[in-house]
Amino acid sequence: MADFNKVFLIGRLTHDPELRYTPSGAPVSDLRLATSRVYNTKDGDRREETLYIDITVWNRQAENCCQYLKKGSQIHVDGFLKMDSWEDRNSGERRTKIKVEADRVQFLDSRRSDDSGASSSRHDVEYDEPPAREPRRAAPESSEPRGASNGSGPRPYAPPPRRPAPSHDEQGDEDIPF
Repeated sequence: MADFNKVFLIGRLTHDPELRYTPSGAPVSDLRLATSRVYNTKDGDRREETLYIDITVWNRQAENCCQYLKKGSQIHVDGFLKMDSWEDRNSGERRTKIKVEADRVQFLDSRRSDDSGASSSRHDVEYDEPPAREPRRAAPESSEPRGASNGSGPRPYAPPPRRPAPSHDEQGDEDIPF
C-alpha cells in the first residue's frame, strides 16, 4: 500500500498572521490554529480538548492570509505534515516538531458588507496556488446572460434568483399534501 500524507483541519487563528520573506524573496507566513474536540468520558462527563497546530503558508496564499485574516478568523486548511528541526539557542540541542504545510487555505468567516454589522453568507474565497491566481470577487449585476464573456475573464458562479412561493390562491387542491 502506498504512503499518504494529507491533513484537513478547521479551526480559529490564535494570533494575527505576519508576513515575512525568505532570503530568495518568497513570501511566507506562520499561522497558529486552535481546533477543539468534544468527547464524553466513560463516566459520562463531557470534555473539550483543544489542540494548537503550527501551519506554514507560502507565496501569494501567505500574502492573502496576512491581508484578510486576523486573530479569531475561522479557516479550513488542506495540507500535509512536515518535520521542522532546529538547534536550541540555549542548550545547543537539536529540536524537532511536526507542523502542517498548507496546500490550500479557505476562509470560513462571513464578510462584513457594511459597518452596521450585517453580514452576507459564508465568505467562499479560496486562495489556491499558483501564486498568480487572484481572489474571486462578486460580479456586478449585469443584463448579459450568465457565461457570456465581456473580456474581463471568468465570472464567478452566481445562483439563480429565487422565485417567491406561490400564494394560497395560486395553489390548486391537487397541490395540498393531505
